[in-house]
Amino acid sequence: MYLIFEEDGHFKAGSILSETDATAQVETASGKRSKIKAANILLRFAAPVPAEVMQQAETLAAELDADFLWEVAGADEFGFAELAQEYYGHAPTPPESVALLQKLHASPIYFHKRGRGRYRPAPAETLAAAKAGVEKKRLAAERQAHLAAELAAFRLPEEYASLVPRILIAPDKNTLEYKALEDAAAATGLSQLRLIERCGAIPSTLDFHLATFLLEHFPRGTGFADVTEPAALNPSDPPELPKSTVRAFSMDDEATTEIDDALSVEWRDDGSVRVGIHIAAPALGIAPGSELDLVARERLSTVYYPGDKITMLPDALIHHYTLGETHDCPALSLYVDVASDLRVLGTESKLEMVHIADNLRHETLEVLFNDDTLRNPAVPDYPYRRELEWLRDFAAVLEAGRGKADTVDRVDYNFKVDGERISIVPRKRGSPIDKVVSELMIFANAHWGGWLAEKKVPGIYRAQSNGKTRMTTSPDPHVGLGVDQYAWSSSPLRRYVDLVNQRQLISLVQGSDPVYPPRSEQLFSVVREFELAYDAYNEFQRRLERYWMLRWMQQESIQEVTAKVIREDLVRLDTLPLVTRAPSVMGVAPGARVRLAISNIDLLDIHFHAEYQETLETPPDSSVALP
Repeated sequence: MYLIFEEDGHFKAGSILSETDATAQVETASGKRSKIKAANILLRFAAPVPAEVMQQAETLAAELDADFLWEVAGADEFGFAELAQEYYGHAPTPPESVALLQKLHASPIYFHKRGRGRYRPAPAETLAAAKAGVEKKRLAAERQAHLAAELAAFRLPEEYASLVPRILIAPDKNTLEYKALEDAAAATGLSQLRLIERCGAIPSTLDFHLATFLLEHFPRGTGFADVTEPAALNPSDPPELPKSTVRAFSMDDEATTEIDDALSVEWRDDGSVRVGIHIAAPALGIAPGSELDLVARERLSTVYYPGDKITMLPDALIHHYTLGETHDCPALSLYVDVASDLRVLGTESKLEMVHIADNLRHETLEVLFNDDTLRNPAVPDYPYRRELEWLRDFAAVLEAGRGKADTVDRVDYNFKVDGERISIVPRKRGSPIDKVVSELMIFANAHWGGWLAEKKVPGIYRAQSNGKTRMTTSPDPHVGLGVDQYAWSSSPLRRYVDLVNQRQLISLVQGSDPVYPPRSEQLFSVVREFELAYDAYNEFQRRLERYWMLRWMQQESIQEVTAKVIREDLVRLDTLPLVTRAPSVMGVAPGARVRLAISNIDLLDIHFHAEYQETLETPPDSSVALP
């Protein structure tokens, strides 16, 4: 005797070896023996043999039409044997019964299972909806297969034009476009990025890198909604600030629009000097929690990269508070009284209107004010010469006082993008302009940070120890700068941290309660959010600078460069601010200068290959064998 039984959702046939009322010992055609519960037995028969039954049933099931069976079945629950009797018009043979059972089981949208071998026809409206769903899936599968075939043939379907780069960076993996891309990438053996590139969807690698960054950090775009806070743009804002008598000047590069800081120098009859460090005061017009504050809080910093920037604040607000020349501007000023021997005698902080006489630009000023022209009587006079030369001496004293006097020649680089061309111009670090601005800003940030700490007014500090720099609400030392505490306060138009600190400083100047009280959760959250955003923005700037350095190599047809080995396979190029890995220099002594061949520049991965050619110069103490 043979039987058909259900096990794990499948129908199987076997021979009965023994049987009780509750179970049967069964052997399948494969020789496997199992104990089957009586409730799982669907059909017993004497002939033909199970293998033949299953083979014939498969053929017969293929001939059955689910729609016709559904019409025959009526509306009530039934057993498969009953329907087989009605369908075939006679007592069904074992293959016929199994064939109909298999068809019912394989048609779940037509027949809802109600138990072992029992089914109920789906209601007409339910079946219609299910059939529509099946058809929709069929069409989607056809569409997915078509898209995948087009992509695999390196033709870009029109649906993808608006999806790049989102489909590569932050895809919805449930869409058929993504599934098709996945299928095509597997078929071609390419990464999704390279496949999209082969399809011509990345005509500009620069636009792709920018779009990728914006998608993650500026998903709603880089524009601003209209400023809706009239007080922030009122020409009479802020009211009733005392007017300073100084004439201040700023020093920035020609592309700077957010002019945060300016300086002034007043000569005293007793030989002392009063230096003014004047910082733009947008905190006067951006109320905490206001619409403008939320905009600044969301961005947290201006984003800089070669050829452009994304400002933290709207242009209208920047224009209102930037320290523009010929204007009287609201400023938070730190006055430093300096003796004739350049000792600091005292300080005073004020909130006032300051006249900005000039915005000096590095490009023109550095030609006149540099190491070669300092106190050189043969050099023609230029504006603010006396002030600048004195400030350079004072800056040197401040630097030495921090224990950070730097005698090592270092080079910075300015990136200037003009359309498709890039110029990368070396600029000696530590020039007189750099010294004056950096030292006075360090002085202001350290002094104001100390003032906040002394008055127990919360602030945000930038601290460094053990080579690690972090933002904190504690006035911890900044070892790298050699100061006891360092609170960023000098760039409130460009950094939200500085804006926050400026609010606290203004409360000290005005003798009012601080905006952020002790243990303010707002300060803690600003620190967390700022660090993440600032690191991401800096990484993007470094990535775009590396991109433009590779563009420059292509532009100038650079095939060889010289570099200095840092360690192992890490090298620093001599004429670009570029550090890269060159595996072929392994074994060359650290500090050695080498010649490298440049090849395989890839602007999409921002990568290139540097191959060791020869050693040009080896450190005197090197004993490492050369390759």
